[in-house]
Amino acid sequence: MAVSTPVINIGIPEADRANIAAGLSRVLADTYTLYLKTHNFHWNVTGPMFNTLHLMFEAQYTELALAVDLIAERIRSLGFPAPGSYSEYAKLTSIPEAEGVPSAEVMIAQLVEGQEAVVRTARAVFPLADAANDEPTADLLTQRLQIHEKNAWMLRSLLQ
Repeated sequence: MAVSTPVINIGIPEADRANIAAGLSRVLADTYTLYLKTHNFHWNVTGPMFNTLHLMFEAQYTELALAVDLIAERIRSLGFPAPGSYSEYAKLTSIPEAEGVPSAEVMIAQLVEGQEAVVRTARAVFPLADAANDEPTADLLTQRLQIHEKNAWMLRSLLQ
């Protein structure tokens, strides 16, 4: 006996949920890619700012690790599968991988760019959530925007 898939009726039409989930999938891919890059830099940073950067990168990758779960769970709540492989993330992300082991200053600059990339991706999804009256997604995106904008500012401050 086949079991039918339950209909999702949360007050957001399926087409809107699909568009929002697709946008959140891009946010998830950017977030996971930034997590991986930040963790890589945490392991490999050297130089006179080692301790400061090592600790800052750890705090940021830890926050990003928690964020990917929240984003993926929101996609699932909307009724769609969350992407979860490197190949899917590579197709969806706007953040390039780091090549080799850059200097500490280049690491910082790349992480600023990564933080700002997540902001742009999240900001592009916000109108979809807003138009569909999807307050939980809008709230999640607002939180992500605040965190990434603050992290970008803190990292930029190290470059001046």
